[in-house]
Amino acid sequence: MPEFALLSYVALMSITPGPNNLMLASSGVNFGFRRTVPHMLGISLGCALQVFVVAMLLAQALGWLASWRLPLAAAGCVYLLWLSWKIARAGRPEAREQARPLGFVGAAMFQWLNPKAWVMVLNASILFMPAGGAKLAAALLLAVVFAAVNLPCISVWAWGGERLRRWLAAPHALLMYNLTMGALMAVTALWLLYDELAPVIARMA
Repeated sequence: MPEFALLSYVALMSITPGPNNLMLASSGVNFGFRRTVPHMLGISLGCALQVFVVAMLLAQALGWLASWRLPLAAAGCVYLLWLSWKIARAGRPEAREQARPLGFVGAAMFQWLNPKAWVMVLNASILFMPAGGAKLAAALLLAVVFAAVNLPCISVWAWGGERLRRWLAAPHALLMYNLTMGALMAVTALWLLYDELAPVIARMA
């Protein structure tokens, strides 16, 4: 059943580890679930808008997007490395006063630089957009499904982060957690960048 396949695909891609979920877990620890809600909404609605635009322009956009995929992915990975530094420093006592969670607009805009979001959106548009019929209605339905399924899945990460707050009350424990999350984010960024560059390097060899 295509409906079940779509729901399963979006849920699996949304709940598995990636840049968004690592940031949400860290934000849940440092700022709590309530203050992380704009970040979560920005991810879900930003991703829904992204899939709507890509699905509507699929035939024309795929060729154009192919040439922009590498620079967009590289920009996203650089941004992730910067975020990993910010996350690693979030637990330092002198940095906590100035720290703020990522807001709605920032989270929504980040989806256009997030390599995992691009993979999810492009694959969904290719696999689940009908060959004919009402493209606008199909793209809107795809966007609604993305937003409706993605939000509860990513909320698990922010909620889990908040649950860890009591265990990370000691400054040194919070610092170690943020250093670990920052390192994981940096490794994720470098791996995603390598994954994008590997085919280019292979063609040049």
